[in-house]
Amino acid sequence: MAKLNRKFIDRHWLMFVVRGVLAVIFGCLALFGGMENVGGAIAVISLFLLAMGVTDTVGALYASTKSHGWINSVIDALIDIVAALMLLFYAKEDLVTSLVIISIYTIASGLIDIFHGFVSTVDPTDRFIRIVTGACGCVFGFVILNTGDYDITTFIRFFGTYMIIVGVTSMIYGVHNHAQELEDKTARSAAAKRPTAKKASTKKRARK
Repeated sequence: MAKLNRKFIDRHWLMFVVRGVLAVIFGCLALFGGMENVGGAIAVISLFLLAMGVTDTVGALYASTKSHGWINSVIDALIDIVAALMLLFYAKEDLVTSLVIISIYTIASGLIDIFHGFVSTVDPTDRFIRIVTGACGCVFGFVILNTGDYDITTFIRFFGTYMIIVGVTSMIYGVHNHAQELEDKTARSAAAKRPTAKKASTKKRARK
């Protein structure tokens, strides 16, 4: 692992884990839940995106107190919430409009992940996770955009598969940053003990 950079540890790692769990649950539901009704499927997707947006908002509020990383969560939250509201109040039961909104959302999320990977992360593992997730988002977005000739089940499964990828990578990202945070605490604790050990050694020498 690269040298630990305390400034770029995502300390709201728990939000990524929660986000990942939500995405995996939705992905499994989309793949195996048999959502065949357009209106019902769009409503479920909208509620899921709203839940993701709320999670990102909480992450942004926490990160803002640490003066780092909050803007990333704000962008993610805005995209989730805007897409959810458009599906709820604009697309309704129109499958074509829903496909366009979901594909744009997926591509935009992918591009933002790629941007975060190259610009706002320095750890190689975090960067790899962000870029891979972003690339998958772009690919699945274009695939979803071209599923007009298929039934809704196919479209839902494509989006569900992407969400499982997002969920797994989000959980890995969160767990990895938690491990970095623990490593940072251990390093700080060890550094704090060194002066004490040196003083004790100096006192022993002075007594001799």
